[in-house]
Amino acid sequence: MPAPEPSASPSPAPQPGAPSRDRYDAVIVGGGHNGLVAAAYLARAGQSVLVLERLDTTGGAAVSTRPFAGVDARLSRYSYLVSLLPQKIVRDLGLDFAVRKRTVSSYTPAVRDGRPTGLLVGGDRTRESFAALTGGEREYEAWQRFYAMTQRVAERVFPTLTEPLPPRDALRARIDDAESWRTLFEEPIGVAVERNFTDDLVRGVVLTDALIGTFADAHDASLLQNRCFLYHVIGGGTGDWDVPVGGMGALTDALARAARAAGAEIRVRHEATRIETDGTHAEVTVRTPDGEQVVAARRVLVNASPQALAVLLGETLPEPAEGAQLKVNMLLTRLPRLRDRSVDPRQAFAGTFHIAEGYGQLADAYRDAAAGRLPAAPPSEVYCHSLTDPSILGPDLAARGYQTLTLFGLHAPARLFAADNDAARAALLKATLAELDAHLEEPITDCLALDGNGEPCIEAKTPLDLERDLRLPGGHIFHRDLSFPYESETTGRWGVETAHANVLLCGAGAVRGGGVSGVPGHNAAMAALG
Repeated sequence: MPAPEPSASPSPAPQPGAPSRDRYDAVIVGGGHNGLVAAAYLARAGQSVLVLERLDTTGGAAVSTRPFAGVDARLSRYSYLVSLLPQKIVRDLGLDFAVRKRTVSSYTPAVRDGRPTGLLVGGDRTRESFAALTGGEREYEAWQRFYAMTQRVAERVFPTLTEPLPPRDALRARIDDAESWRTLFEEPIGVAVERNFTDDLVRGVVLTDALIGTFADAHDASLLQNRCFLYHVIGGGTGDWDVPVGGMGALTDALARAARAAGAEIRVRHEATRIETDGTHAEVTVRTPDGEQVVAARRVLVNASPQALAVLLGETLPEPAEGAQLKVNMLLTRLPRLRDRSVDPRQAFAGTFHIAEGYGQLADAYRDAAAGRLPAAPPSEVYCHSLTDPSILGPDLAARGYQTLTLFGLHAPARLFAADNDAARAALLKATLAELDAHLEEPITDCLALDGNGEPCIEAKTPLDLERDLRLPGGHIFHRDLSFPYESETTGRWGVETAHANVLLCGAGAVRGGGVSGVPGHNAAMAALG
């Protein structure tokens, strides 16, 4: 269908060096995926929309880039899997975007009685793998019961993410299961893990979903780990984590096309530096390549962190945020051989390959980091995008059997890198790869491809690197600690409201934010449209 006519015509772009005052229905600060979702919805509703992006391209953390010089491989450099993106958004905006299911959910290597073995979850070998690892049926049956419970919760909770926030009691009534509610919303997730499972490795695999980008112990009284766990098991009503075809940049490219097709204007290298509002009208000061500009709008949607929002408004900063992860991208000439000969590397790396993520190991790593030390055995998980979607590789690389690896390290809070980011990054990367090598027949570094300068194709990003590159506060991939998806005294109707009636938060720091979901962008657009 044709794009609707904008309700107000923006004035021409400013002349170099001359401030101007454009006027829009909505100005969106930040061209990451949530900002683009909001822009597309508002423009399709007939509003005049301007998106301001500080960098020279849209996408934010959801981008595909060629990080290795002279190498034709477009990697999802930061965010890398999709679970929380509602199909409603894909359908509403007519996005040319698809995901693929991974053939394996996870593989976790282990050594039992001096023998390399592992737990393979997914496909028709799951039951057999549990039996071989644990010596019986108990853990497999407990696994089936536990994840049947999380799926029932997911089926009830996920559809609410694009609706006004339900009150807490209403969400509890919708779940309609007292045990599930207690397990996920009231008691530390460690209680349920220990109650349901006995094997240390199985316990660790379950707990990892509570720790992605989240620095917490299994028994943290704040339930921060529960909030993280919930968002990792409700995606799509199934909890599946899927591979974006073409890489994560394929999603944000499709969103930018949809926003432009609907009539939204997108300006890159335009950085918002201040927002002034009286609650009805707003003005945004913008730093452009040609000088300073002032843009007027009825409403401003901020696709940035709560800290950035406070700076733009000249208000008191919220509590500091702290990220806690190491992100590593690699390009390999081949997948490494495993010490566990019962599993093909193409199976093991197709899903999430857990490293040093036994329950006890996760607790030890948390204690190390909380005491200000790099974990002695850093936990992490790896997956190979190109096994499921080889389109991110150039034809020559794909024909030669090259593969990508994405590694996400846990329990690596920003504080550990404050004294010397470069030295701490190098030390943590070395220790992390050593934990992976413990389960391989050859060092992972022997499999690394070389770039056009003869350097190994591997890059690592700490929380401080993410803060520098993307302005994630403290390198926090969710902008701040996640919240339960229900209404409270401070949330507002959609979870995107601020103290100013015409300023909305549409980034990952909104309630029901975090991850690549588009949910905050959708909800901010719905709040703006009334």
